[in-house]
Amino acid sequence: MVGPASADALKDEIAPTGKLRVAIAISPAGGAFWSTKTEAGGYAGVPVDLGKEMATQLGVPVEYVVYQNSGQITDSVSKGNWDITFLPKDPERETKMSFGPIYEVADATYIVKAGSSATDFEKLDQPGMKVAAVNNTTTMRGAVAHLKNAKVTGYQTYDEIFNLLKNGEVDAFALSRDQLNAMARKIPGTHVLDETFKQTVTAVAVPLNHPQSLAFATKFMTDAVSNGTLRKAYDNNGLKDTPIRTK
Repeated sequence: MVGPASADALKDEIAPTGKLRVAIAISPAGGAFWSTKTEAGGYAGVPVDLGKEMATQLGVPVEYVVYQNSGQITDSVSKGNWDITFLPKDPERETKMSFGPIYEVADATYIVKAGSSATDFEKLDQPGMKVAAVNNTTTMRGAVAHLKNAKVTGYQTYDEIFNLLKNGEVDAFALSRDQLNAMARKIPGTHVLDETFKQTVTAVAVPLNHPQSLAFATKFMTDAVSNGTLRKAYDNNGLKDTPIRTK
């Protein structure tokens, strides 16, 4: 059991404003990382549900701090604008924040525009090919490392890239396979390549030097996997057929 003194110390560290500020990224992409705006003016998504449950356990209100992508969440960590987040993990981000347990493992690949002759990685990785990615993300860094000849360009939002691909202004878009499969259903003629260039892992994260916050988040996510909280969050957000992958 956590005593009153240690509980207060945890709240002071993890919710210094009196609210648990949860950083989320908004996009229609869906999945275990992205959140969406609701018609009622709120937010929905796996991180939204997890953040709400975490705040309930702490006994504080939840507040969502909205960004356009995971790179913006990362860049804002030193400004003290948020207390906890759920985002893709990579070595660069591990220098800026502390990560707890992984709760999603996703395969990253490319979707190519309608009519493209790029049917595999080799045909895509050619001079003159334009590949889009969400700016300053784990997937973008992976695509830059993977493609030696094609040009990878970062854009701020999923929506912007969706429209570029739909209009044939870029040759391909790098993202997780599940999200690209959903995109392919919305843009006739596009094709998701069969190969995988990177596995992206998503985890809970807190700012550096917040040991009590990290310990709480680690226990929360470990319990969430075993007690059904994470499964419920997946099911509530269109991921009923998506298995939970933690490694």
